[in-house]
Amino acid sequence: MTEETVRTFDSVWDALEETPEDAANMRLRSELMTAVRDTIEGWHQTQAQAAKRLGITQPRLNDLVRGRIGKFSFDALIVLAERSGLSVRMEIVQAPAQTAAWGLPRDSAKMLALRV
Repeated sequence: MTEETVRTFDSVWDALEETPEDAANMRLRSELMTAVRDTIEGWHQTQAQAAKRLGITQPRLNDLVRGRIGKFSFDALIVLAERSGLSVRMEIVQAPAQTAAWGLPRDSAKMLALRV
């Protein structure tokens, strides 16, 4: 019988990404994408109408709605958030807990929070 090691992560991105920086980037992008998508869905418009309102093509909007995060940079998502009427603010604070996935000590870990 073999012994399995179980690792836990604060975020799915911590488990999937190779570095804390990449995980933080993906966390912020996914939060932005979700906020924009939820806002657009609240408009109750067709994708073509919503795309026009945002100044993008319907296929581009479809990528957003389908969660194709790899097709959107952080900057592009901020632009879409602002165009959709969201106010994007960033808060940078010391992280309270150790970043266990990479074994960083508490004092060296930073947390980047995005408020949409």
